[in-house]
Amino acid sequence: MAHISAHDSTVICTLCGGETSYFESARNRDYYSCGGCAAVLLHPRHYLSIDDERRRYLAHTNDIEDRGYRDFVSPMLTAVRAQFTASHTGLDFGSGASGIITALLREHGYSVTPYDPLFRNDSAALTRKYDYIACCEAVEHFRTPAEEFRLLASLLKPGGALFIMTACFTDTPLAQWHYASDTTHLFFYRAETFAWIQSHFGFSSLSVEGRLIILKK
Repeated sequence: MAHISAHDSTVICTLCGGETSYFESARNRDYYSCGGCAAVLLHPRHYLSIDDERRRYLAHTNDIEDRGYRDFVSPMLTAVRAQFTASHTGLDFGSGASGIITALLREHGYSVTPYDPLFRNDSAALTRKYDYIACCEAVEHFRTPAEEFRLLASLLKPGGALFIMTACFTDTPLAQWHYASDTTHLFFYRAETFAWIQSHFGFSSLSVEGRLIILKK
């Protein structure tokens, strides 16, 4: 890649395609803010290679028997079970190597298909329609969020729901925000960013409750 000068003002938002402006540098990485969808994104020159990204994910300790992690993801599981039953079909998009959301929902008899571009790249999973999609701690890793959200919207049946778990950005200095310390986190969403996603990808409603975001078709 050609060298790009510091604080390059020509970075294009990977979600809305709008122009961005330099926002902040933290941990030797440069971040830009989008005037179109309000997202904050890492400059692409700081992206890890796919192999390094995979190794970083494998270093995560998302053990299904870890009570702390089960409690951490419980808001998503509770929301899914409140709105859908075991008779509905679900997709665990960005399931990771362990597929914990899949496993925890299956404990309650739910029919869930795991998919992950690095660890469970089953293209057949992306040819079916689902009643709900769970995307737990994955959207911040999207390299091309416009493509991913367009895909996710297309995979939902009418009346379906996309459940997202991520930390919304609230203008905390990035150097002090733990979410920006993860080198695989590329794209940060404000609540306004999810409102933009709702209006541009055909979702009928949006709920943002802390780390849990729900978009309904």
